Amino acid sequence: MPQAKTPKTTRPRKKPVRRKKVAPGTVGLTAAETAQASSADLDRLADAVQKDGGAVLGRYSDPFGGKPLLVVALPVASVEPTPYQRDPSDTHVKRLMGVVEKIGLFLDPIIAIRHDDQYWTPNGNHRLQALKKLGVKTVVALLVPDPEVAFKILALNTEKAHNLREKSLETIRMARALAKQQADEDETKFAFEFEQPAFLTLGIAYEERPRLSGGAYQSILRRVDAFLGEPISKALKERERRGKKILKLDDAVGAVVDKLKAKGFTSPYLRSFVVSRVNYTRFSTAESFDYDEALDKIIASAQKFNIDRVKQEDVVRTGGGPAEED
Repeated sequence: MPQAKTPKTTRPRKKPVRRKKVAPGTVGLTAAETAQASSADLDRLADAVQKDGGAVLGRYSDPFGGKPLLVVALPVASVEPTPYQRDPSDTHVKRLMGVVEKIGLFLDPIIAIRHDDQYWTPNGNHRLQALKKLGVKTVVALLVPDPEVAFKILALNTEKAHNLREKSLETIRMARALAKQQADEDETKFAFEFEQPAFLTLGIAYEERPRLSGGAYQSILRRVDAFLGEPISKALKERERRGKKILKLDDAVGAVVDKLKAKGFTSPYLRSFVVSRVNYTRFSTAESFDYDEALDKIIASAQKFNIDRVKQEDVVRTGGGPAEED
């Protein structure tokens, strides 16, 4: 007697979170209130700027959150990028140099915090490097009293979009810096700063394999990875282990790609095609996954991949996924 089919379960759709409508002109400070900015911390910061050879050009309260800020002129030599952010792009720096020279004005202040006896910018490294190469003496900055702003890199950066590799490397570097300062805080506390747990795991993998096609594995990590509810110093060790498992998957997928190429298949999406074939989580209705169980199953599928069942039209239909390089 034939067995009755088990009815297919579907994941309940998450209700979209609707932003409440706000009447125009009802949030934050008035123009007059913005001009009022005074606090003992701000006074101490202003004094430090003067002693560091800088100049306070003004102070104001942020019109949205009301937090007091300084507008300052700092010696370019006293400002450095936060040590864990991405490396600057020479092409972008040269483009900015050309713009500043052409219009004869520097109109985009950087964001800065005071760190020990110097200044760090979490947002503005390309502009800073452009000014340094132009030989400029001074940079104008919005100086924020709260040093934690230095860890809001991904949210703040607007001058050049990060690609996946840059985001991942920057995030894992940031995690290591936070582990030195706040080792006992859970990784979950920094969910805003890190944006996605996948960036942490991929950051480890990119450090060992700079030309990793991380985009091919991001869809898997979005389903199976999560922020860890343990101290960030301990969580980093787990990230090391998870990153190595991604490299093991990359090795298995790479072997399949090599076989397909040897058989005459040509496409920039071969890796994405193979990953889509072995990634069973795409069709799963599960709400959560065990990381090791899921990765082990996907790796095993890649190791058993049968290239004889692949047709060129199958690969063509994959077009549009992440290319071989991010």
